[in-house]
Amino acid sequence: GPDTMPLTSKASRFFEQADQREYAFCQAINRVAGVPSVLGYFRLVSRLGDGWFWYALILTIPFLWPAQGPALALLMTLTGLTCTLTYKLLKRRLIRERPFISFPSINCGTPPLDRYSFPSGHTLHAACFQTMLFLASPSLALAILPFTLSVAASRVVLGLHYPTDVAAGAVIGGLLGYLSTHHLLADFLRLFPA
Repeated sequence: GPDTMPLTSKASRFFEQADQREYAFCQAINRVAGVPSVLGYFRLVSRLGDGWFWYALILTIPFLWPAQGPALALLMTLTGLTCTLTYKLLKRRLIRERPFISFPSINCGTPPLDRYSFPSGHTLHAACFQTMLFLASPSLALAILPFTLSVAASRVVLGLHYPTDVAAGAVIGGLLGYLSTHHLLADFLRLFPA
């Protein structure tokens, strides 16, 4: 019966319906990438969101904040690796093709890092680090928020993700960031006695 259907085919049935529902919105958002300056901005944000921005930030935090920075940087690194494993596992289990693959009218604004769409790994990492910073350093978090929101928007603008991919990435990443900081930051601070 239907209950014995494997997770992957259940997911693909769900995504087929979701893809159709989200297609018009994706196409509308993707049209703004027809403006060269908009495309250039979101391509740059996406490239930095591949990891470069976060690597630079993690390397800078110990200097910005000598007392707690080293512990936070180490925790961000380990949590970031957990994020990578999480989204890779989910993408492999919940096979969802990217919008520009399923709908030829959606233009791919920049080559994707991997094949599948759900959840958005870029958004997952950005939301995770954003949450960790809000808990550890609200002023730094506010300064970085526009970048995080731009990364999330870039995924749909560039035709690489559906809004639900971005929303799921944000929820999972935010949760991982919250759990990590809430439960582990105090322990990590003990590793670096002032």
